[in-house]
Amino acid sequence: MDSQERSSEEAEGAKERGLVYVWKAGSCLVTPERLPGLSGKTVLQAALGIHHGLLLTEGGEVYSFGKLPWRSGLEESRANSPILENTLLGHHVITVAAGSFHNGAVTESGVVYMWGNNSAGQCAVANQPCVPEPQPISISDSETSPLLSVRILQLACGEEHTLALSLSREIWAWGSGCQLGLITTTFPVTKPQKVEHLAGRVVLQIACGAFHSLALVQCLPVQEMKPIPERCNHCSQLLITMTDKEDHVIISDSHCCPLGIALSDNQPENHVFCPSLETLEGKHVTSSQSEDCQKPLVEEHTLVALESDGASMLSSNDGQEDSGISSPGNILFPDKKEVKEYLISLSERSLNESLEKNICTEPEQPSQEEQLGACIPGTPGTSTSALNSLVASCASAVGVRVAATYEAGALSLKKVMNFYGTPSSEPGSQSGGGSPGPEALKDSREEQVRLESMQGKKSSSLVDIREEESEGGSRRLSLPGLLSQVSPRLLRKVGRAKMRTVALTPTYSGEADALLPSLRTEVWSWGKGKEGQLGHGDVLPRLQPLCVKSLDGKEVIHLSAGGHHSLALTAKSQVYSWGSNISGQLGHWNSPTTVPRLAKVCGDGVWSTAAGLDYSLFLADEQDFQPGLYYSGQETTTENNFYENNCTKSPVLLLSCSKIGYISNVIAGGDNCLVLVDKNVMGYIASLHELASTERRFYFKLSEIKSQVLRPLLGLDNLGNANTIQLLQEMASRFSKLCYLIGQHGASLSSFLHGVKEARSLAILKHSSLFLDSYTEYCTSVTNFLVMGGFMLLAKPAIDFLSKNQELLQKLCEKNEENLQLVEVLNALFFMPFGRLHNYARTLLKLATCFEVASPEYQKLQDSSSCYESLAVHLGRKRKEAEYTLGFWKTFPGKMTDSLRKPERRLICESSNRGLSLQHAGRFSVNWFILFNDALVHAQFSTHHIFPLSTLWVEALSEEAGNVNGLKITTPEEQFVLVSSTPQEKTKWLRAISQAVDQALKGTSDLILYGAGGNVPRQEPPISRSAKYTFYKDPRFKDAVYDGRWLSGKPHGRGILKWADGRMYSGTFRTGLEDGYGEYRVPNKVLNKDDRYVGYWKEGKMCGHGVYSYATGEVYEGCFQDNMRHGHGLLRSGKLTSSSPSMFIGQWTMDKKSGYGVFDDITRGEKYMGMWQDDLCQGNGVVVTQFGLYYEGAFSTNKMMGTGILLSEDDTVYEGEFSDNWTLSGKGTLTLPNGDYIEGLFSGEWGSGIKITGTYFKPSLYENEKDKSKALRKLGILAVPPDDKWKAVFEECWNQLGCESPGQGDRWKAWDNIAVALTTNRRQHKDSPELLSRSHTQTLESLEFIPQHIGAFTLEKYENIKKYLIKACDTPLHPLGKLVETLVAVYRMTYVGVGANRRLLQEAVREIKSYLKRIFQLVRFLFPDLPEEGSTIPFLATETKGRRSFCSGKSDSRSESPEPGYVVTSFGLLLPVLLPRLYPPLFMLYALENEREEDIYWECVLRLNKQTDMALLSFLGVQAKFWPGTVSILGESRKVSSNTKDACFASAVECLQQISTTFTPADKLKVIQQTFEEISQNVLETLQEDFLWSMDDLFPVFLYVVLRARIRNLGSEVHLIEDLMDPYLQHGEQGIMFTTLKACYYQIQHEKLT
Repeated sequence: MDSQERSSEEAEGAKERGLVYVWKAGSCLVTPERLPGLSGKTVLQAALGIHHGLLLTEGGEVYSFGKLPWRSGLEESRANSPILENTLLGHHVITVAAGSFHNGAVTESGVVYMWGNNSAGQCAVANQPCVPEPQPISISDSETSPLLSVRILQLACGEEHTLALSLSREIWAWGSGCQLGLITTTFPVTKPQKVEHLAGRVVLQIACGAFHSLALVQCLPVQEMKPIPERCNHCSQLLITMTDKEDHVIISDSHCCPLGIALSDNQPENHVFCPSLETLEGKHVTSSQSEDCQKPLVEEHTLVALESDGASMLSSNDGQEDSGISSPGNILFPDKKEVKEYLISLSERSLNESLEKNICTEPEQPSQEEQLGACIPGTPGTSTSALNSLVASCASAVGVRVAATYEAGALSLKKVMNFYGTPSSEPGSQSGGGSPGPEALKDSREEQVRLESMQGKKSSSLVDIREEESEGGSRRLSLPGLLSQVSPRLLRKVGRAKMRTVALTPTYSGEADALLPSLRTEVWSWGKGKEGQLGHGDVLPRLQPLCVKSLDGKEVIHLSAGGHHSLALTAKSQVYSWGSNISGQLGHWNSPTTVPRLAKVCGDGVWSTAAGLDYSLFLADEQDFQPGLYYSGQETTTENNFYENNCTKSPVLLLSCSKIGYISNVIAGGDNCLVLVDKNVMGYIASLHELASTERRFYFKLSEIKSQVLRPLLGLDNLGNANTIQLLQEMASRFSKLCYLIGQHGASLSSFLHGVKEARSLAILKHSSLFLDSYTEYCTSVTNFLVMGGFMLLAKPAIDFLSKNQELLQKLCEKNEENLQLVEVLNALFFMPFGRLHNYARTLLKLATCFEVASPEYQKLQDSSSCYESLAVHLGRKRKEAEYTLGFWKTFPGKMTDSLRKPERRLICESSNRGLSLQHAGRFSVNWFILFNDALVHAQFSTHHIFPLSTLWVEALSEEAGNVNGLKITTPEEQFVLVSSTPQEKTKWLRAISQAVDQALKGTSDLILYGAGGNVPRQEPPISRSAKYTFYKDPRFKDAVYDGRWLSGKPHGRGILKWADGRMYSGTFRTGLEDGYGEYRVPNKVLNKDDRYVGYWKEGKMCGHGVYSYATGEVYEGCFQDNMRHGHGLLRSGKLTSSSPSMFIGQWTMDKKSGYGVFDDITRGEKYMGMWQDDLCQGNGVVVTQFGLYYEGAFSTNKMMGTGILLSEDDTVYEGEFSDNWTLSGKGTLTLPNGDYIEGLFSGEWGSGIKITGTYFKPSLYENEKDKSKALRKLGILAVPPDDKWKAVFEECWNQLGCESPGQGDRWKAWDNIAVALTTNRRQHKDSPELLSRSHTQTLESLEFIPQHIGAFTLEKYENIKKYLIKACDTPLHPLGKLVETLVAVYRMTYVGVGANRRLLQEAVREIKSYLKRIFQLVRFLFPDLPEEGSTIPFLATETKGRRSFCSGKSDSRSESPEPGYVVTSFGLLLPVLLPRLYPPLFMLYALENEREEDIYWECVLRLNKQTDMALLSFLGVQAKFWPGTVSILGESRKVSSNTKDACFASAVECLQQISTTFTPADKLKVIQQTFEEISQNVLETLQEDFLWSMDDLFPVFLYVVLRARIRNLGSEVHLIEDLMDPYLQHGEQGIMFTTLKACYYQIQHEKLT
């Protein structure tokens, strides 16, 4: 790293970092010496072999020193000063490793370089005994399809092997020996191979001893634990066997696949092992007990002493054959005692694991007896007595140890009993058999540790067992052999309900585990185990990694492997050691050394270890934070030149090392020890060591509290109600989480000190939020517990436990006063962690002072420091609030406490000092106001009312109204004035309430702006806010819950209101009432469905447009007023399949049909169009039926009554009196289709025989023609006048524009209303964009511009209005668009289906004309400049282009009117908008009406079209000069021959055919005009001269074109144009052309073909 990058201090301090000191190993009296020749280079890392060493400097360079026999030129000599390895220059090495005689280095890019001795392939080079220069080796993963090279993070070297840890956390190995962990026996392995047994697990660190390997592996998440297999994967033998001999049962798991086998030296190379061996041990086994049954209980530890005779067992065993214990190797037993022990060790392990197997595989068992029976595979049905005898016989057979273990196993297995042993890892814990302290829950791993820790230990006597049990790592739990002796107390406990389910192992936060070193680790070992260095309790070698079970749950964070021993450092700064102890290198003298034991190191906790060839070094914290180095191993003293070899009794402090500076790394090798030292420049290094050391001590203390106080407390009985217990559990789990984080941080600081020590990479800086959040969370739960009086409640049941451990508690909570109350002790204990925040702040500040003020490091450290400080202050405040609240609850009257006391509730202030009173309160009334952080409570004698703060508004009243010192409080249903005694009191309460309301709304009482310092200035709480509230007395909303926006005590804005009876409104509110758009549901109890209304509201009532879906299936869509259907609306009743489907569309008044409406009775196939009153047909109307009957006339109370006209399908007409539906009664005239008619009196129902008294007339032929249409001409007279139809629809539109009645109102207000309608609708649709397409949105945007008119009205302005109208009618959000949409809907409703009756054609046309008239009125209201109907807009000079008139040669305007100009008509302006939408039903009516004549026309067209062009032209009498001579067919010119067909005037024919594709008469007329122009064009080409048409010449040609165009519904087109064309066009040029077309149509009909 470049020195320029660092700030100035770091640059000058860098010279004083990473200094190398070396001394000779093997003595306590040492003098460390500086290694010469490094001239100011900072060494980051060092590694030692037997006689040599490696150094890695900050620049990534590697130096070697010592004996380097592989280097040419240095074979014999010794390099005293370090030599640079030039091969590695420029590769930037990040880590180095040294084996006994070989070396390795890893570069930044993850490449491994190896050099040195390669006799066993340990440098991964084939057939080369030694590698002189660093050589890169390739490690590639064969499992990936393109071979990927594996990136390496870390190396470890042994004597004959090397391990590498990859970026993906997998181990790769090469070299020789079983310590590789590979499935092979062919050594050396020179191509690196993956250790498959640990594939898929996260390996955190690796270490190599001379001939063994260690790996630190992250635990699997609990749920991934696999059940144990029943059979070996390879040889399919049962893993657990049970042999039933005459008087006892042997349960064994000693199935020996060749994993743990005694390797004999003469073993042949080609001997093949079972591949991928997994015995039971090899598997990762866990008794994952479900958390809910974790409940610690007090046990008596008793050993069963039953005599045993190993020999008898051996003899009855028939040489072990049938017992399934296959003899591992050829082990000879010299005497009975060893035999007995060997058997005991085997069966003990087997029992444990058989029990454990049951734990993992049996489901939760129902009863105790069944379960205990089920513990032993093969005897699931054993009753208790059978089990007792089995335990007894078992004990008699295999001895005390087995029986004791068996029961211990049975109990720890027992999910029903959930008994826990005491795996105490702390030296201070109580020792011995009967531990009084209820022991604590650990991870599910702990049980497993307990089950297996004793497995296979070699011991020679019972005393040994006791010793081991009191030893920290492996206390056992056992019970008397016969269950009848189980103490009644235990059985009582078993029966007790399981209340507690808290797990004290922290709920590991994945986040913290990702950012900081994990403490959930396991140690795995493999290789040669002759000295017990594998830690499995035996001396067998292991070919594959195996988990050291007794270290599970010990939070190991670092492993060191020496020559033949191993060290594991834990997060609690303790060291476990195992393996060879010849020189005392384990730091303790306990045997056996084949399982991990605690090393006894003085000092304040070890944080770094190094294991040498036959000694160990421990780096521990001393009192002044400067690390002290302890040595454990060979002690050589010289007296009288006589060397005497002793061993250290316990690790010895090397005083001389403390003088050289702050040691950051210790390295142990063969001959030498080496340390890296930092000088303390400006106190920087000292501050870092202080931070790390205090954090580790802090973790130790938290762990003590967790295991010595918290666990026992959780195990106590009668801890009060479920609520308290839950709070205690929450506090415990948050405490655990914090504790775990601190442990991780301690570990990360230790590794930080080994590294570059850059301030900016400190975890409390980089991941400060982790710490701040954990502390804040813990503070919340501990203060909640305090407020609920938790500590007082705890003190009672815990008094027994606490008084016994008074000293311990006082020590833990750092209080030395005498006579402390238990409550105070507990209080101090659980609030103790918060003091740590001040320490963080102080240390960070100290570190900051080591930098220049301008540097970014200074800034960062300074900021973080103030962050931690302000959090400490904030949490201190939280504690004070909690204590104040607790004090208040103690004095508060009991009854109310129960209902008001909540864990999160804090007291802010209360008015017991009479400082606040209610205005106008009675003389004797007591009014007590208490302000909490979530509510204001008004308490009276025996009652109290709670006002939640989120819906409370407070304001100070002005003085002049006589309200001195008044505060007005507004809540949704109350308003009252509080009068305070003094102005100060008023200010205090106003501020307190405002702040509390603000906090309650923000919900941020637990979060502070880190680093923002103390009091953030408070603003007033917002008047408008979101909150939830339940009404309690408002008559309309009683018991309803409202959740949404508020404004000054009233719901205002969006919200949801739910009534107790199931009604619900969701939408907008205004000043407390539903107003705006919303959805409302009313449950219908009878039909078990909801009525649902979606639409607009006003002042709490349905008002405006909406859709109401009734539970019965009816749907009403239309206008409402005062919760009633009022205005235009559509009601659908029933589905098509139901009994009486029908549809009504029309006007409603006060929930009744009234005014004009159309009713379609689908079942009867009738449609009524007419007037209504009170839901009945009343007045004039028209009825058509699906059978073609047509009636128009008077109706009364739903019946045809009075004068009417009835037409049947065959044109029979009756005009006269009616008395009932389809019933003739009275005077009338009946006209037959042939013109005969009868006058007289009629009676009877139409269609079923009518009695007639009258006269029959047969008119003369001449009269007949004239009169036939007379009756039909009268149609429509008795119907509703078109202008009276759909009045409500137009009224609604006028109202939307803000006019009371049509044309009355302010135009600008109307435009405002349009703008408002568009924007509100747009806003509403913005929430659901899928409703608006992009084009729709663009339409809306363009509508926001109003066409402006200044000056004279021109054609351009007219066009703008036209464009505006087209856009406005395109969107239903515009009032005009809504109007058009509604009109189209009603028109289709009327004239589709049964309404498609030819008699209705004239009615339909009149209706359209009426629409045009009424819309035109609206348009003129909006655009007053628009001239009235029929007036002309003059052309501007430029617009009058000379246009050749068609018939006369002179230039002419469009119309024949004397003054040229454009005529404004409603037809021209509005038909383009309206007609395309109404075209289908209208054209259908035309087609029906003209059906007969069109049939005749069509027959004629088909016949004439059979002729060729020439024949047809001559038949029609077209003059020969107009006949085209050549025609263009498919682009080429051909002569017209006698058989040419469909070629002449083809372009004109094509043009005319387009008449069917247009909608409006104007467009159709244009098509006709174009056709004429095409004909002229054709003729001009033929004649080659100018000419003028005369009608006689033109007509035959045009007739030819019409025939060839073959337009099917030409009659309908002609009639439609005639009915709807602009009246002013009739005499113009287009009018003449249209007349020509009409003439052709009639001509064709009457053409007599000769």
